[in-house]
Amino acid sequence: MLIERLKLNDFRNYESLLLRPDSGLNVIVGENAQGKTNAVEAIFLCAFGRSHRTSKDAELIKNGMSGGYVGLELKGLSGSRIIEIKLKFGERKQIFIDRLMAKRTGELMGALNAVMFSPEDLELVKGSPAERRRFMDMELSQLRPAYYYTLQRYNAALKQRNALLRPDIAKDAAELRKELYIWDEQLSRTGAEIMRMRAEFASRLSVIAGRLHKSISGERESLFVRYAPDVSVERLGGGDAQAALAEALYTGAMDDIRRGYTGSGPHRDELELSLNGANVRIYGSQGQQRTAALSLKLSELELIRAETGESPVLLLDDVLSELDEPRQRALLEAMSDCQTFLTCTTLEGLKRAGLRGINAWRCVDGTLERER
Repeated sequence: MLIERLKLNDFRNYESLLLRPDSGLNVIVGENAQGKTNAVEAIFLCAFGRSHRTSKDAELIKNGMSGGYVGLELKGLSGSRIIEIKLKFGERKQIFIDRLMAKRTGELMGALNAVMFSPEDLELVKGSPAERRRFMDMELSQLRPAYYYTLQRYNAALKQRNALLRPDIAKDAAELRKELYIWDEQLSRTGAEIMRMRAEFASRLSVIAGRLHKSISGERESLFVRYAPDVSVERLGGGDAQAALAEALYTGAMDDIRRGYTGSGPHRDELELSLNGANVRIYGSQGQQRTAALSLKLSELELIRAETGESPVLLLDDVLSELDEPRQRALLEAMSDCQTFLTCTTLEGLKRAGLRGINAWRCVDGTLERER
């Protein structure tokens, strides 16, 4: 997959930008707070329909302006495509694919496959389970657009069920249980499908991440990835995820009423990571945690290649400075067949790594000029 042109108007601190990137490594170099991350954020926005830094679209518009624009042209095995995001202050963003307005954000999933790695992703291992669920959800949404819609339906039903459980709403418990049952059916049906796809994803991920981690660690460590659903299918449903979820929601209804929220389901799932049999999050050193996080992110590349037959676009936001030499080497090797956008404050590290023919742009206050 190849981005041939990126255009920005009044996006973040860019008044106007027209970038024609190269097919290999594209480096955006400059001091902090000049707009390097904003450029890769625009690409991420076209891949996922949302920013990786904020949930507020208004923050994407240049200060003082009423709207903004991000557009890119890309080429893949299925041909050429145009993705455009139009932002207007106080209104919902509009997404256009090949000049036609998308009715739902889900239509964007898979149009531009991208993998992003930033310093924040190092929290993937030592952060909360929500970080690892987000990792699964983003990757699965690209690989399986149907997953994105299923997750949306699950979250909508969960929101409605939790609204019924609000402690400030006085209701008879028996009557409330009847109303909860309506949403329990939707949650168990969509939740079972989410669990099935997450389990399959984790199984494939474990094989790839384990192999990559062995290579990066010099064969000294074995990484294992396990999907740990919040609801035990074997214990509650006899192997039937929908039955297990329905039972967990039904038997936990009174506790949910007391708590004021839904306490069971895929929204509380975990992706467990173990290193030589020990939980990496709890017992791993900082170096081991970073290697595990890198292995997971690099696994995304292989999964997308295997699924789509082409490499995704790789976005590396100031991450090389956070990695030591062996981990840098592993990341640079993974870039070999990907169009890559890398931000950094200096080119010295890339030159020391032996990279030649670097395509670099200097970023200064929302402008990009090619380095000579």
